[in-house]
Amino acid sequence: MPLLPTVAIVGRPNVGKSTLFNRLVGKKLALVDDQPGVTRDRRMGEASLVGLDFRVIDTAGYEDEDPDTLPGRMRRQTQAAVDEADVALFMVDARAGVVPLDEEIARWLRGSDTPIILVANKAEGRSGEQGVLEALALGFGDPVQLSAEHGEGVADLFEALLPIIGEWEAPDLGDDDSSPDAPLKLAIVGRPNAGKSTLINRFIGEDRLITGPEAGITRDSIAIDWIWTDRKQVPRRVRLIDTAGMRKRAKVQEKLEKLSVADALRAVDFAEVVVLLLDATLGLESQDLRIADKVLQEGRALVIALNKWDVAQDASSLFNGVKKALEDGLSQVKGVPLLTVSAETGRGLDQLLETAFETREAWSKRVPTGELNRWFERAIAATPPPAPGGKRIKMRYVTQVNTRPPSFVIFGTRVDQLPASYERYLINSMRRELGFGAVPVRLMLRAPSNPFDRDKN
Repeated sequence: MPLLPTVAIVGRPNVGKSTLFNRLVGKKLALVDDQPGVTRDRRMGEASLVGLDFRVIDTAGYEDEDPDTLPGRMRRQTQAAVDEADVALFMVDARAGVVPLDEEIARWLRGSDTPIILVANKAEGRSGEQGVLEALALGFGDPVQLSAEHGEGVADLFEALLPIIGEWEAPDLGDDDSSPDAPLKLAIVGRPNAGKSTLINRFIGEDRLITGPEAGITRDSIAIDWIWTDRKQVPRRVRLIDTAGMRKRAKVQEKLEKLSVADALRAVDFAEVVVLLLDATLGLESQDLRIADKVLQEGRALVIALNKWDVAQDASSLFNGVKKALEDGLSQVKGVPLLTVSAETGRGLDQLLETAFETREAWSKRVPTGELNRWFERAIAATPPPAPGGKRIKMRYVTQVNTRPPSFVIFGTRVDQLPASYERYLINSMRRELGFGAVPVRLMLRAPSNPFDRDKN
């Protein structure tokens, strides 16, 4: 993962910051909608502009609100983004012209040590000409005129950024996702208000994500790169992914919430290990099992954590009840790790990360051919495959075709008639004897491709 200069995009709500962010990173990472205030946490992505590579930060719209309110907490995130950036793009809406909030943001930015580039968005056509002239009065020189939606003016943006970050040089760490030293991609999922953002803030030791009593604060899936020092004092790299809370489908009505849930599901696809965070004060609900099942169907390694354990009532009974419900509700995978944590106090977080790394190791494991063959022979000898209709099912050999998740193919004759119960027996035996634990294991059955290769016995 290369170290890159950082560019923050700031401005009042709904001027097009997320649209420019998506344009720069080349994909729709940030949610975009007509209503203001869609972005709440600051989101990062890697951008490239005419060969100029940098890290870009999309921020929440800057609003003049009490610091203890949700907009006030969003504003603190924007201020933190500017402080850590090498340059900030101050965006105004050329069609709407300069408004008092733009002037307030300009006064704040003039007191910052971060270089500022003024950007007039929505400047295509004659409707933005007056707004561009008004922007000159903000004191940051001639604005870069562009249309984030249509991609116009990006060459001018490149020319403005080049003198500031064009000479940046940093070593490329050259990550290989399959390497044990590669960052652990760890997604935190769960129902709204389970404490996902609070957990990540506790991990990294700063208020990086907005938290509060309001359910559904997080809308985008936010990735944060972080280094965790384990109990042996070994630094381990982690990419933490916070996601929007996932409610029952019937309760998801608003367009924006549907986009947020879809974004959370994409984050699961991106992750290696997924932590399903449960609220210990509410226990396990059917929605939690649906989320867990979705994670396993996607082939991701799953860890379940009971949060708010510091305030849980009748803890022993609660833990045993949740464990039994998981065994019944996730019958396809037995023994999914169940841990107790407190995002508020930090209890159990090191154990959670250790378990996540161990789970990724099992999820990425490739079994040596000799060990795989010996297991195969033992499994068939211990419980031979059935003979439906009196005809034998002959299983010839097995091979591992993939990892992450571990995937195997068994070749033989009449394997299409193998009962699902026997497939479960083989998968459970693999998990138990080959060290896969509770990670998803995929098993495919194939008959010989040669039509003359028949079992004559």
